Amino acid sequence: MAHESVTSPVLFWSRKIRDANLYQTARRVISAAAGTMPATCSDEFEISGFFADNPDATLYYPVFAESRGWWGELLGQDAKVAGKLIVSPECQIMVIVKQPNGRDKPSQNGLYAVEIFPTSAFFKKMNSGIATVCDMLATDSGTILALFSGKNQKKFQSTIESTGNMYLGSIGGY
Repeated sequence: MAHESVTSPVLFWSRKIRDANLYQTARRVISAAAGTMPATCSDEFEISGFFADNPDATLYYPVFAESRGWWGELLGQDAKVAGKLIVSPECQIMVIVKQPNGRDKPSQNGLYAVEIFPTSAFFKKMNSGIATVCDMLATDSGTILALFSGKNQKKFQSTIESTGNMYLGSIGGY
């Protein structure tokens, strides 16, 4: 999709989501938080392209109960999850902004994606002092795609790679 410059805020709402009441509630919640009604983007798009064309925009991305891997689209981007808004028990909206200069503040938690082989060596070496798990998704190949939160990206990456697992990248911070 060709990216057009838009004004902030922007709500991504897929055409596959057919709940008009939830959509209207999401728009009202965003309007209350942002002070203005959001523009809506319903087409699939690349987040990197969106933020390249709209560096000052705030993207509101819905995540539904029981969904897994919503953060996958952010891999490798200079995007940062800046917060979340609760729309309903079934839906929350992630507030995503472009990471300034691609750097986390030292006090921020980073969000890191990894593919791990579930072995005792990994679980013995990984502890909450390095990072904590936020989400996990089992794959058909026997690995686990996981999202971790931690303060030191280099230490986390070193720990992951020393256990024979694959560090996929940072998807921002909060």
